[in-house]
Amino acid sequence: MKKIAFIGAGSLVFTKNLVRDLLTFPAFEDCTIALMDINPERLAFAKTAVDNLIAAGAYQAQVEATTDRAEALTGAHGVVCTILVGDLAIWRTDIEIPKKYGVDINIGDTRGPAGIFRFLRTVPVMLDICRDIERYCPEAIFLNYSNPMAMLVRAMQSESKVQVTGLCHSVQGTAAMLAGWIGAPMEEITYRCAGINHQAFYLDYKWKGKDAYPLIREAVAKRPEIYNEEQVRNEMFLHLDYYVTESSGHNSEYNAWFRKRPDLIEKYCTHGTGWNPGRYGEIITYAEKLNGNWHEQMEAWRDSPIDLQRGEEYASYIFNATIGDGTLFEFNGNVRNFGLIDNVPEGCCVEVPVLASKGGLSPIHVGALPDQLAVLVNTSARCEELAVQGALTGDPRCIFHAICFDPLTSAVLSLAEIKAMVDEMFAANQAWLPQFKQLS
Repeated sequence: MKKIAFIGAGSLVFTKNLVRDLLTFPAFEDCTIALMDINPERLAFAKTAVDNLIAAGAYQAQVEATTDRAEALTGAHGVVCTILVGDLAIWRTDIEIPKKYGVDINIGDTRGPAGIFRFLRTVPVMLDICRDIERYCPEAIFLNYSNPMAMLVRAMQSESKVQVTGLCHSVQGTAAMLAGWIGAPMEEITYRCAGINHQAFYLDYKWKGKDAYPLIREAVAKRPEIYNEEQVRNEMFLHLDYYVTESSGHNSEYNAWFRKRPDLIEKYCTHGTGWNPGRYGEIITYAEKLNGNWHEQMEAWRDSPIDLQRGEEYASYIFNATIGDGTLFEFNGNVRNFGLIDNVPEGCCVEVPVLASKGGLSPIHVGALPDQLAVLVNTSARCEELAVQGALTGDPRCIFHAICFDPLTSAVLSLAEIKAMVDEMFAANQAWLPQFKQLS
């Protein structure tokens, strides 16, 4: 009998969907699901939701719910992490302080000034989780869904021996979106995708073995409803020649082209029809709405109709390959770059194809990115490396330098303005950052 621990199980949508997927595999029909969250009320919602799933599927699985992380992890074969550190009050400063200085941020959970400070608050907790895994279930496969993905995975893989990778649904989600645009059944699509989290590109994208990029270019260039669905990403594709994985709103933050002036924000980041065109502070708007009726929302998610069909998230397939029946599974995961992508920094966190098997997780060599993509990806990756170095050493100067070279920030602010902004963000986060003994 296998045991899968869910850390941050109060992230109810993730927990409900991932458990549903897991139980569709015969190897896990009688597994133990250990739910852990620091919030007892959220934990209770998750427990009921999973109990309902097991009853609907007539599975033999057992459910445990605890606020004790050690209890959840003891003897686990697999671990899933979906935690958030902090609350709306501190997340708000990630967005509002940069805005005060002129840096307009949409989500801010991945990189740039907002993503870096989210990372600084989150990484101590993630390293504690890794230490607990080393203590209570050292052979477990650890799958992380928490953001900022690249910096967290980079820190965990360098500071622990845990077999960990980070997962993001943007790769398979965007691949399906592109297939829909050209009228292709997804089962006839193959692709090779690589880069860094939220800034990975489809190096090839084929329909029945034939290059489908000409069809995608024609759809984007000639069909306004498709262009308008993802305005930022479609502009990037038309000019850089490869399609990027994450939404327009997110990608508008990761470069200097779309958010440095109000007119550009109005043109590219406001009127798109996709789920996230790029409006300012979208993460705060969402959190405020959720905070206003979170209890009712949790009830709705818990009691929503149960669909027992497996979804497209990678986690259950990875667990089945590694600790289930052993069926091989290739996915895009976040791992350190040791000989995987030739022209991005050695040791940084990259998102590349990974093969899951009974032998564990084996990243696959990609080679070099096209030069125009490497320039963009290198800038972000090197900023992330500086941020990780600062987080692990408690050096605020590294954090300042990481934000100095963030493409959007450097397009808008002078060095002196960046220093003032970073100092203010450190002051707002001081209670969350005990690793920084001396701020300067």
